[in-house]
Amino acid sequence: MAAAATPIVEVLGEVGGISQENSCPRILLLVCGLRKVKDPLYVVDAFAEWHRKEPNIHLVIIGPAVDPDFAKEVKEKVERLGGVHLLPEIPQEDLHAVMRNCFAVVNSSASEGMSAAILEAMDLSVPVLARNIPGNAAIITHRATGLLYSSQQEFVELAKSLMGDPVLQKEIVTRAKEYVSERHSPEQEGRAYRELVLQLQ
Repeated sequence: MAAAATPIVEVLGEVGGISQENSCPRILLLVCGLRKVKDPLYVVDAFAEWHRKEPNIHLVIIGPAVDPDFAKEVKEKVERLGGVHLLPEIPQEDLHAVMRNCFAVVNSSASEGMSAAILEAMDLSVPVLARNIPGNAAIITHRATGLLYSSQQEFVELAKSLMGDPVLQKEIVTRAKEYVSERHSPEQEGRAYRELVLQLQ
């Protein structure tokens, strides 16, 4: 029998430094390899300002140090900011447990293909706030299957509006789950691959 996934309070409390005394922390999760194109620092200053006003809001950046020099830059920056936390890569089972229990998954990439983290969040019925770039806009319809932001301030504004609108939250995760089931299921991906192979023959 497989071991149970690590509880979110254990992962975020012990590793991320989020106080478990806070009875209702709101966690936004940014999952990415630490390299410049993923631009995890894009939203952190605006987020830290929001955290100063609402201390129960936290942003957790989690992923491997793909670029060690850039990872060091991220670590040094995060250590100076309140409400922003950096975690190393964790097993996928634990990551999915954290995703299921966070408020939303964030994407801040300057350039992106088809983000696995976004599709996983959609499949897990977790709202997505993603930077408005072509790769993200190709899989997210704004205010239908997720939220797209074009600036740091818009990111905060959209996150706040989503937190205050449970109806929109439910509509987004429902549509996003349907989108992934219809367009990105293993069966759909396999069919698309087979069609591509046939076209290349």
